Amino acid sequence: MTLRKYLSTAAVALGVLVSNSAFAETVEEFYSGKTINLYIGYSVGGGYDTYARMIAAHIGKHIPGNPTVVPNNMPGAGSLRLTNWLYEAAPADGTAFGAIARAAPFEPLLKNQAANFKASEFNFIGNANREYSLCAANADSGVKNVEDLKSTELLVGGTGAASDPNIQANVLNEAIGSKMTIVDGYPGGNDIVLAMERGEVQGRCGWSWSTIKATKMDLVNDGKVNLLLQFSSSPHPELLDVPLALDLTDDKTSRALINFVVATQEMGRPYIAPPGVPEDRVEALREAFAETMSDPEFLEAATAAGLEISPSSGRDLQTIVQSVYQTEESVLNKLIELRK
Repeated sequence: MTLRKYLSTAAVALGVLVSNSAFAETVEEFYSGKTINLYIGYSVGGGYDTYARMIAAHIGKHIPGNPTVVPNNMPGAGSLRLTNWLYEAAPADGTAFGAIARAAPFEPLLKNQAANFKASEFNFIGNANREYSLCAANADSGVKNVEDLKSTELLVGGTGAASDPNIQANVLNEAIGSKMTIVDGYPGGNDIVLAMERGEVQGRCGWSWSTIKATKMDLVNDGKVNLLLQFSSSPHPELLDVPLALDLTDDKTSRALINFVVATQEMGRPYIAPPGVPEDRVEALREAFAETMSDPEFLEAATAAGLEISPSSGRDLQTIVQSVYQTEESVLNKLIELRK
């Protein structure tokens, strides 16, 4: 037997042993003593960060083996930096998952060359809340309502082409003739709000009502911002006087564009694990996520922080992704054109 053949045979045998060992290891045995990194595609202080840190503090006790769950921020390109990393480089053993932009899974559909992944291959874990995204303007901007938004230029912050602030502003400019100019490059939604407070920009879209309530409700209560419209299939019970984007136009193409955005809102703030994670560990993470959503201690902490909890399962999210990927090509082409 040649040395090369011997080494090849030994490698195969070792691979079988390792494979059998891994197969025999239970989920509890694997996670016992481990650390799971929960990555967040945005900077500290925004809605994605607030929810993820709350979940990280409670989910570990629901995962077999009770691993430590540590939140880590990896902002960039409207969370595409994190999404690509989870697909291409993250450990595929169940020790890493992340919170990404709700629109990120649809970037390959929109021919974004920076989106180096196949959304269908991710393992969707769940989300904590259905979102109601708003466009808002500083009170001193002169934009008080939708009619003002159509007649007055409004400088709005952006966090990257894949992010809600950018997508929603571009869609509204096309669909209803609003006059928003995007100032891009902010690492997260919280950074846009700080820029609004400094006067660098005058407003933003993609601002979740749950985030406003949890972190910046004083701006609303003090009359410092005007809530202009909301992206949702139906109004939030607390926002009945804020118009729906879908009600602002009867044009078929314009409504199709807005509907695309509304569909992504159903994703909430999705949590995903890399492709290739063993199925039993994916199921353990999904079950742990679901159990966390009904954990009395978690719910008490979420309520105290002003966080709305209206969860969806990982399978629900995968169904939404499959549905959105059936969008008519003409609508997708228009969306692509708007982003150029």
